[in-house]
Amino acid sequence: MRTKLGGVNALYPTPTALVGTIVNGKPNFITIAHVGILNYGPGAEGARELISIGSSVKHHSNQGIREHRTFSINLPGENLIRVTDYCGVVSGAKEDKASLFTLFHGELAGAPMIEECPVCMECRLVDVYEVKGYDVFIGEVVETYAREDVLTEGKLDLAKSKPLLFDMNRRKYWGLRPEPLGDCWRIGVDYKKELRSK
Repeated sequence: MRTKLGGVNALYPTPTALVGTIVNGKPNFITIAHVGILNYGPGAEGARELISIGSSVKHHSNQGIREHRTFSINLPGENLIRVTDYCGVVSGAKEDKASLFTLFHGELAGAPMIEECPVCMECRLVDVYEVKGYDVFIGEVVETYAREDVLTEGKLDLAKSKPLLFDMNRRKYWGLRPEPLGDCWRIGVDYKKELRSK
């Protein structure tokens, strides 16, 4: 027996990412959970590692990605759940979200990365598609930076990086365990209140 759910996207959970760019000369980060893998580049001559991110056209970060044609994908661990959710509920046009992190830069200008995230990727913009109120950015992964403590035999180890996962259907964050870690868009609001009370 099966239950019809309608046109529900059942691909969740997906990794939560903090996407970095430079907007009006300042680093900015936005929380994006709609990061897609377009191909697996290594192995084919001349193949590139391509990913996509979907972001509402209203978001402040979009203009930075379009202007500099670069961005970063920073993958937070479970320990960054509060600040990650916060970055998804406030706008970089009003709040300095970059001040919450220690930043570093790689090879690409305009793609600031977060030291506190165990894995970071810097990407070069390949193309942009406008889809009913969303910008879909296609990026080539130019370099990936991983902390030594999240590697096993030189490869990324999910058990060590403890990625923060996002589930739109239940509005929950998850880790690599059977119970959710918390409620999306609530943890960040609480964190925002705490920051403003200091």
